[in-house]
Amino acid sequence: MKRINTTCIPLFTLTLAAVTGSIGAVRAEDPAPAKKSVKATRPVIGVSPTGIKNVVLVHGAFADGSGWEPIVNILMKDGYTVSVVQHPETSYADDQKYTKAAIDAMDGPVVLVGHSYGGSVITEAGNHPKVAALVYIAAFALDEGESCGSIEQALPQASKAFKPDSNGNWWIEQEHFAADFAADIPKEKAAFMAISQVPISTDAFTHNVTSPAWKTKPTWYMVATADRSINPDQERMMAKRANAKTVEVNSSHVAYMSHPKETVKLIEEAATCAPVSQ
Repeated sequence: MKRINTTCIPLFTLTLAAVTGSIGAVRAEDPAPAKKSVKATRPVIGVSPTGIKNVVLVHGAFADGSGWEPIVNILMKDGYTVSVVQHPETSYADDQKYTKAAIDAMDGPVVLVGHSYGGSVITEAGNHPKVAALVYIAAFALDEGESCGSIEQALPQASKAFKPDSNGNWWIEQEHFAADFAADIPKEKAAFMAISQVPISTDAFTHNVTSPAWKTKPTWYMVATADRSINPDQERMMAKRANAKTVEVNSSHVAYMSHPKETVKLIEEAATCAPVSQ
């Protein structure tokens, strides 16, 4: 199945066009009532007109769901129902289970968002029938047979601070965490993330994707141009082959934390533009 290519026209543009058309019709048929006017009002910002009101957020490796807090606050203010998946990164199967449970709990169509390794998770979990759109934030939009590890090997990232331990888990060396992972957020926050990081298992990092959801679901992508954890050129490559609506921000790997407004804008565009099955 080929994925649907959608072009989204802002609702305000459509509203204004309709109003303009109405005015033109009045003038063509009866120019007399010149005192009549039609006021164009901007639609209320909030839940999308397509009916997608649910957003599921999936964190990446070395982090947990708390980093999504600014995104959650804005989305909820705008009227969305939001779930933050706290998957353990212990195995790819475990992370799929947690993510699918969050999608199951939603009462309708879902925009599924993944950061970093979370992109690998949503690439498979996005095949869930409730998922209407995918949003990748500096994330692994993997193809069939690929893993996070194979993408990193094909075009290595700038950081050399990713190290395995004797238990089969991977960490970022604390002294390099801020520079290589979170260079554009407050230093105190980056320092805390370094000492509270969640390691990723080798299984999760090397698991090969078998059925990429982006091949059948509308997709959006945010490239972090100063990313030292995933090579930005790899991000561009993955976005292009997924035929994703793509934006770029001058950001470290944690683009959703340093650029929350831009991240919300992309998520809400997906909610507004993605077609929903009736």
